[in-house]
Parts: sequence; C-alpha cells; structure tokens
Amino acid sequence: MKVSVSIFAYNHAKFIRQTLDSVLCQQTNFDFEVIVGDDLSKDNTREILLEYQARYPDKIRLLLHPTNMGNNGMYNALSVFEAARGEYLAQMDGDDYWVNPHKLQKQADMLDQHPEYSACFTNARIVFEDENYDPIILVTDKKPFYTVDDLIGEDEIFFMATSSIMFRKNAIPNYPDWFFQSQSGDIPRNILLAKVGPIGYIDEIMSVYRKNIGGASYADNVQDKKFLDNRILMYSNINRELDYKYDKVLRKNIARYYKMMLDAQQYKDSYFRRAGAALKFLYLGRPKGQIAKEVIQKYVMPAPVFKLYSAIRLMPYRLMNRP
Repeated sequence: MKVSVSIFAYNHAKFIRQTLDSVLCQQTNFDFEVIVGDDLSKDNTREILLEYQARYPDKIRLLLHPTNMGNNGMYNALSVFEAARGEYLAQMDGDDYWVNPHKLQKQADMLDQHPEYSACFTNARIVFEDENYDPIILVTDKKPFYTVDDLIGEDEIFFMATSSIMFRKNAIPNYPDWFFQSQSGDIPRNILLAKVGPIGYIDEIMSVYRKNIGGASYADNVQDKKFLDNRILMYSNINRELDYKYDKVLRKNIARYYKMMLDAQQYKDSYFRRAGAALKFLYLGRPKGQIAKEVIQKYVMPAPVFKLYSAIRLMPYRLMNRP
C-alpha cells in the first residue's frame, strides 16, 4: 500500500461527506486506503461513515471507538496512524477537505523523488464558518523545503495545515513520552518530522482548513490557565527535545504565554498569581522599555501595593522619629 489517508472524526456530520468525497475523487497510479477514526461522535457522523463504508468496502476502513479517547483527539489520531498500512500517511480532520484531485499523486511523487524529505505539504486556505472573516492563505513565505529552523519562533508558527501534510510512516517509529502530554499533536509532530529531515513544499493550494465553531481549534482558549499551562509545557518539552539549541527563542515563546496568563480567568482576582506570572514573563522574555514598565506597574507593583510597600519601608524611620 503506497498511501494511507488518515481521517480523524468527531461530531463532523455536517462536513464529513465533503471530506470523504474530496478523498475518494483522488486520481493516482497507486492504491491508497482510507482509514477513519471516530472518537465516539454524539451526532450522526457514524451513520454517515457506515454508509460510505458500505459503498466503498474495499477502500474505507473504520475505527469506531467505544469511548472517547480524549486529549483533544490526539489518541484517536494515533490509533489511525497505527492501523495504517501505507508507506506514506496523508492526514486530515473530518471537517477539512481537499480541492485538487491530484494532491495524493503529487505528494507521493515528491517523497519518492526526495528520499531525504521526512514529509511534504501543500499550501492551504483557511475558511471560517463565521462568514464575518475572510479566507486566509496559509503559506506566504515560500521555500522549496522547510527545516526545524523554520518551525521555531518567538510566536507560535502555524503554516502547515493538518490536511496539507503527507509524511513517511517510518519517520516517527515511536513517539517520545513528552509528546502525549501535549494537547496539540500537529506542532510537536512537525518538529519531530523536521528533526528527521526537511519537509518539502508544493506551491499549490490543495487543501482547506475549516475553522468551525465546534472544532478543536476553538477550544484553544488563550484566557484559560489550563490551555496556557499546556502550551508552556509543550514548548518546554520541545526545547529539551532539541537539546536547547533554540533556547533563547523558545524562552521568549514561553514568556509570551506567561504574559497571556495575566488575563487568564483563573487569575483575574488574584494579585499573587498575576504577579508570579508577570515575574516569569519578565525573566524569560526580558522585555525592554515600555512593555516591561507597564507589566511591572500593572501587575508586580500596582499603585495600592506600591503605596503599602512604601509605607512598610518608611515605618522604621517613623518609629525612630516618634516623640
């Protein structure tokens, strides 16, 4: 089997037909299989999957999990990868879809022609269920291939849509323990792939990343301590995985999440929690000028605390000068 198309479904009844149709219309000179893992959907996603499997019994395999596997769909995805028989894995979420019938062929050809590549990806378009947002093209800084250097930055770097990637199954024979601590599978997986070899790029829009209100990406709440703690842990683990080669940059990345923590719902009524997060931001990010001043004045030494601190400092002198 040349390619296994790995689809991760959860409550995708509204979209899964378009997803499957975009896969089944692929034109290739090799056989490919379609494996769909359903993470115990609460809507009628499973009924639709069973309908498609009945129509394409030799093409579609289903993993209908009896319980929700958790961790933001990561374990569902890994179960699909493990069941795959293909040399190459093409992945996609059950609400995304492809817009080029030659996507699989072109990506498989690239990996055949470049054995040094661990993976390859195409350009993609983000579309929003909320029509108030215009579509976004993901890749603007175009290169023939990308390395770890391109995936590490002070901000979160995301230009490889899940549905745009094809990678060698043997590129990651075993995932490290830290990988399973992350609620994001894509970011650490792309790092692990880039460690093995460059990730090739095909400069065509072949896939669509759908941002729908019920999707996993909408669970990324930058005002939630749990989400922010997990991102801090993830980038700390990536830093260690890369032997601290990018320590300076990743410390600034981690610092950015501590700054977000200042507005976390769980911190809004706690001076000490905010002050602690602010000090970590200042230590890791080393901001200069106005940013540092504002954080100190607002979170570390706000006016009431400064007034109290000043009063405590002056107390011994006042006691000494009492008549």
